[in-house]
Amino acid sequence: MAAPREAPERRPFGRRFLTDPARLFQHNAWDNVEWSEEQEASARSKVQENSSQLLPQDKQEEYEVNAKRYWDDFYKIHENGFFKDRHWLFTEFPELAPNRNPSQNGDSVHEFGNKEESNNEGLGSCENGHCSLETRAENQLNLIKITPKICTKDLAAQKYSELNQSDGDYPGSSASYRVLEVGCGAGNTVFPILQTNNDPGLFVYCCDFSTTAVDLVQNNAEYDSSRCFAFVHDLCNDQSPFPMPDESLDVVILIFVLSAILPEKMQCIVNRLSRLLKPGGMILLRDYGRYDLAQLRFKKGQCLSDNFYVRGDGTRVYFFTQDELDDLFTTAGLEKIQNLVDRRLQVNRGKQMTMYRVWIQCKYRKPAAPPL
Repeated sequence: MAAPREAPERRPFGRRFLTDPARLFQHNAWDNVEWSEEQEASARSKVQENSSQLLPQDKQEEYEVNAKRYWDDFYKIHENGFFKDRHWLFTEFPELAPNRNPSQNGDSVHEFGNKEESNNEGLGSCENGHCSLETRAENQLNLIKITPKICTKDLAAQKYSELNQSDGDYPGSSASYRVLEVGCGAGNTVFPILQTNNDPGLFVYCCDFSTTAVDLVQNNAEYDSSRCFAFVHDLCNDQSPFPMPDESLDVVILIFVLSAILPEKMQCIVNRLSRLLKPGGMILLRDYGRYDLAQLRFKKGQCLSDNFYVRGDGTRVYFFTQDELDDLFTTAGLEKIQNLVDRRLQVNRGKQMTMYRVWIQCKYRKPAAPPL
């Protein structure tokens, strides 16, 4: 009989006394918020209601076939103005900092989620279902905004033809510490890493499904091809090549990316990414948790399958539990370092609105090679 599985730990929620409106609206956010049984039951009821009517199968297939176009359209509209730079990365993931400490056990999370704020209509706004995602702050770094160039299929093929791994010569091959961000968007994770971490041995790869997003990264004034390599990649296509060989990466970053993928394809993708890790390398993830505000705001008719929805702009999103993520990573042969859920109360003082966010943060490590 198999031994019982260890359940992922839940982050201890500090009880907040939020019954005093005057006190509540003195702050923009409260972390470690504990939900009451009534609040959780209400959230569960909203999800049951908005998922009671699924989109027809032909419409679901249309969203899958045209997924790239929807994300291209998203970045053509917003360029690098929708998401703000993720400078919180180095607190949450010290593995990315200049004086990194990969052995940290990750039990504590500081200011988890304080940066998921919208700049479009005030804190907690939604645009086509992208609810309160982290957007550009007034003091963000001065990233240039250029009309993206269209990357033709011929140019993409040329880029890949230049990637010759057979002789060990590939982008970043001489680096001592290699990081891959999957789903890089306009570079809101990549550029803070390059600007903050001046380790001469660091090399950062970044890829996205959207050609428009990769163009935005490559055309950014901060892009340095001697330290970074941006490329278009379809995670769902297991024949789509990576520019680096297996067991060459120290870190893979997944920030609000896995949730955009068809649930049936997630395991294959995690398996592929785990093969890229060196023994001892880590996957760092932050993504949407079950009953997040964004999930509760979906209307009936936007649900594709259990906890998987389509936004108004055609992009899709899944809302995870800790157990689901633990299954994905451990099935891929990775060891749990961290698996935490955070429930955060955000406050829009101007509109006197409160919004409850739920995120999950994980670190999973590839087992070290056994001694010879």
